[in-house]
Amino acid sequence: MRGPHVATFADTTFTDPERIRNFCIIAHIDHGKSTLADRMLQITGVVEERAMRAQYLDRMDIERERGITIKAQNVRLPWAVDGVDHVLHMIDTPGHVDFTYEVSRALDACEGAILLVDAAQGIEAQTLANLYMALDRDLHIIPVLNKIDLPAADPDKYAAEISHIIGCEPADVLRVSAKTGVGVRELLDQVVGQVPAPVGRADAPARAMIFDSVYDTYRGVVTYIRVVDGSINPRERIKMMSTGATHELLEVGIISPEPKPSTGLGVGEVGYLITGVKDVRQSKVGDTVTAERKGATEALAGFREPQPMVYSGLYPVDGSDYPELREALDKLQLNDAALTYEPETSAALGFGFRCGFLGLLHLEITRDRLEREFGLDLISTAPNVVYRVVQDDGTELQVTNPSDWPVGKIAEVHEPVTKCTIIAPSDYIGTIMELCQSKRGQLGGMDYLSEERVELRYTIPLGEIIFDFFDSLKSRTRGYASLDYEESGEQQADLVKVDILLQGEAVDAFSAIVHKDSAYGYGTRMATKLRELIPRQQFEVPIQAAIGSRVIARETIRAMRKDVLAKCYGGDISRKRKLLEKQKEGKKRMKMVGRVEVPQEAFVAALSTDEPTGKAKK
Repeated sequence: MRGPHVATFADTTFTDPERIRNFCIIAHIDHGKSTLADRMLQITGVVEERAMRAQYLDRMDIERERGITIKAQNVRLPWAVDGVDHVLHMIDTPGHVDFTYEVSRALDACEGAILLVDAAQGIEAQTLANLYMALDRDLHIIPVLNKIDLPAADPDKYAAEISHIIGCEPADVLRVSAKTGVGVRELLDQVVGQVPAPVGRADAPARAMIFDSVYDTYRGVVTYIRVVDGSINPRERIKMMSTGATHELLEVGIISPEPKPSTGLGVGEVGYLITGVKDVRQSKVGDTVTAERKGATEALAGFREPQPMVYSGLYPVDGSDYPELREALDKLQLNDAALTYEPETSAALGFGFRCGFLGLLHLEITRDRLEREFGLDLISTAPNVVYRVVQDDGTELQVTNPSDWPVGKIAEVHEPVTKCTIIAPSDYIGTIMELCQSKRGQLGGMDYLSEERVELRYTIPLGEIIFDFFDSLKSRTRGYASLDYEESGEQQADLVKVDILLQGEAVDAFSAIVHKDSAYGYGTRMATKLRELIPRQQFEVPIQAAIGSRVIARETIRAMRKDVLAKCYGGDISRKRKLLEKQKEGKKRMKMVGRVEVPQEAFVAALSTDEPTGKAKK
């Protein structure tokens, strides 16, 4: 007998770890992870047909609008094989490189992973990155080809490609269509057959790892855990091992796919717990939960803290929204552990926060969520990376903001570099190499995955990637290339700070740290843009781009001029000249005392247009 065995878990707890299978779905963006999760929810019967909708586990409006997964979601599924009931814990993960940290935490809560590959596109860069992450954690990999129903699908070709990389037989690669449901039942059987059961001691002191948490307005912090040893039961007092904080458990439950309270969680089980705590700092992702009395003494190995790759300043348009922005970032950080922030002030923009992100799409999504979920109106400054500056006297500085750039003599500047993996059709090798060289990239190696597909490995400075590299790569390869990058140390570089001066005064919000060769381009671009955005004054306003005291570009906003000769009709030229001289003196005096006010709209327009966002990130 094989098929769905619909059971409600609210009244009982599976204590036998042998029947539990924890797995996640990993793949490149747009390869059908969420659609496969939808079919699994339907086939196992946890979601009724009338309640079903596409991308069922994607809860956020932004996810549904963009068709991408941002947040990993876990769900508990019942499945029976040969008359034996099993419990499957599935985690649907994001596919974009900017949300790799979500994937890494999901992998730590599992014993197996379904590696999903589009049968019409084959292996992409992010697929390889996720595969290596899963292999590092010794997870059992089940290779699956999706979208076999597409006319362009070539399952045999890509099955050979996958088997070559993983080291299995092409016949071992499962073939499914998440859209039509073909092969999904067989895949669930294989999950039960291949993925190892969780290992843990039921009689040991309770130990559970927090792999995610969310903030609920009414119930406080909801913490998602994976139990490793012992059991977690309602009304017990628990202790967070890193902070030492103790709480009483108000509710313990499972997600199937809506939250359902249960009588407890045993070894290997995944679920949630609610303590009623409103302080978001009390529930740290990666922490170990244990019992307050007779608890464990040794914590579980936590997650590696994510390193922000891109920094940007976030400022409220209305300065009085600053406390709301702080609270919103607090709550969002609980939901997104890769976000970091610290307060900063800008002479032009007022009080705000310097935020660290994993990439440009992460920045864009975070800003979007702050504006939608918390009703804020924000300005974000041009993104930049972290530089290590060594001065002549030997002192070292970490620079995340152009305003922190030292004034004295600089001995050397070190910038972060990344290892980039680009997978593309072999026809585009020339144009990809040209693009990478223009971004100061160095070729590390090249491998042919098949006759038509090639993998290029480059070392490129992070500062060159965060702006328009991805968009340029996609447009040059007609959308066929895929990119994945990871941090790879630092290198010495010839970098300078370009200041934008309005009437001789530097505006800190427009300053940028760029390579010496790109400084002129940046200065000219910003000066031209500001000339169009800043309204004309009663006097002439020079806009200058400068490196230190050397001006490299200049634009001028012409003065608004009153026609003082209107009342002179005919008569001597000397009278007209006298009036013009008088006007000239007035303009000169006004220029000495006048200040140029940059309107808020000009800041928003200048900074946002300089930031090619993730619109083409798919």
